[in-house]
Amino acid sequence: MQRLWSPWRSEYINSGGANSKTTGCVLCYLREHPEEDESNYVLHRATHNLVVLNLYPYISGHLMIVPYEHVGELDAASKETTDELMDLTKISQTALREAYRPAGYNVGMNLGNAAGAGIADHIHIHIVPRWAGDTNFMTTVASTRVLPEDLSTTFQKLRNKF
Repeated sequence: MQRLWSPWRSEYINSGGANSKTTGCVLCYLREHPEEDESNYVLHRATHNLVVLNLYPYISGHLMIVPYEHVGELDAASKETTDELMDLTKISQTALREAYRPAGYNVGMNLGNAAGAGIADHIHIHIVPRWAGDTNFMTTVASTRVLPEDLSTTFQKLRNKF
C-alpha cells in the first residue's frame, strides 16, 4: 500500500485538536445541545450522564460516559451521577459486546493533567473495546491509528443498543 487516506482527520488537524464548535468545555457543550446529538455522536442521554463516541478514537467503538456535572474530580461528583456513570459503563460494555464482539476492554479515567486527562476539568470514563493484536505497525512506528470504519458507521452500529 502506498497511500492511507483519512480525510475525516483534517477537521482535527486544522483545529489543533480542539472541537471547533466550542469556546468552553466541549463536554458541557454536548450537555447543552441535545438537538445536535446525531452530529456529535451522542448515543444515549440518561438522567445524570450521556454516552458519546470519542471523536478521536483509539479504535472503533471507543465510547465515553460523560456526566452533566462539570467537575474535575471523581469525588466531587454527586452519588447519583457516579452511580449512573457506572451503570452506563456496564450498559456500554454490553452494547460493545453485541455490536463488535471484542476480546476485552479498557475502562478508565484520567483525573488531572498529570494523569493524561485531555479535558482535565470535566471527568468522563473511556471504554475501549480491544482485540488480540489490535495494535498495528502504524501505531507502533508512527503514533497513528488506523480505524476500519468511520464514526458514522460506528454510531449506526451502536445507537440502538442503549
